[in-house]
Amino acid sequence: MNPAETRTLLAALDAALKRGQRAAVATVVRVRGSAYRREGTRMLILDDASQVCMLSGGCLEGEVVESALEVIASGAPQVVHYDLSEDATWGLGLGCGGSVDVRIERVEDDAVTGGWLEALRTGEAAALCIPLEGEGRLLLRGDAVSGSLASPELRAFALEAAHTRLASRDPRAATLSAPGSQELFIDVNAPAPELLIYGAGHDAVPLVSQAVALGYRVTVVDPRDAYLTPARFPGAALLDLTPEQLEAGLTLPARTQAIIMNHHLDRDRLCLRHALEGGAAFVGALGPRSRYLELLEALKREGFVPTPDQLARVHSPVGLTLGAEAPEEVALSILGELMAWRRGATGMPLNGHAGPIHETYQARRSAVEAVG
Repeated sequence: MNPAETRTLLAALDAALKRGQRAAVATVVRVRGSAYRREGTRMLILDDASQVCMLSGGCLEGEVVESALEVIASGAPQVVHYDLSEDATWGLGLGCGGSVDVRIERVEDDAVTGGWLEALRTGEAAALCIPLEGEGRLLLRGDAVSGSLASPELRAFALEAAHTRLASRDPRAATLSAPGSQELFIDVNAPAPELLIYGAGHDAVPLVSQAVALGYRVTVVDPRDAYLTPARFPGAALLDLTPEQLEAGLTLPARTQAIIMNHHLDRDRLCLRHALEGGAAFVGALGPRSRYLELLEALKREGFVPTPDQLARVHSPVGLTLGAEAPEEVALSILGELMAWRRGATGMPLNGHAGPIHETYQARRSAVEAVG
């Protein structure tokens, strides 16, 4: 779920609880075929039938609200199946060609719920494990585990699955087949993806703006004070460092995605070395391939030859082939490739794809999760 949506939902929940209202959270726990949103999408429903966020393009929400009001009144969680096919006799007649299962649970004042909501608020890595049938919930939050499940076998399976998903490139919720023919929903919350931009030039402005809107935690590094200002880069962390100061002054967080766009050969050369030696998971080099090869030759002359693993993490030229020209269009191209890379997608057009929209994406995603 988009971090901005999560913040909106939590703010509305906090306000409702202060007013003394009861609330339920509806979460998509399974998608079969095509649907607008994926597992882990959440919606808040209050006891006055108002709602915050959406599970679909607007087609499911009325049905979900009705079920949520029952859950708020009874306190008993429900898993509701919604058929999105064109068969209006047996389904909702929405024409999406798939189906979704939605779990609806009343918000309670207990340790597991409180810990999960706090992890969502702080952006902390956490996983909430919930059997779709039966009792119990288990919360993995950092190294701490709270709650309980029905058996030691189910607990061991849940913890292993939660650790595996949180360690993947782009952690996502999923319903898994657990021991004893049980189905276990693993909801995940991951820290915002880290985007490091070397260079505070004119074309970095729309890239930062769009990345912040998409939920990235953005850092811009540049030695030029006139360019590196909060007014130009609202929502981003700013580091006034020369390329020579990078090694001592900037350690890259895990799975950092870096874009090199200084438009200066010497600065780009040093920033490329810093990104590679610092372990950035994705290194995007702006500009033609020939320019990147020139940077590698310069690094070789000074005694630094990247390993094959380091070179495999470089994307040059960075961005999707969109015909981008203006800075805003280039930013869209770059962020499109970053999203495809994180989620194991191809970045190719959907035109002509006859199967479920997420079919190929899900297959590639399994491979991404396997390598982290």
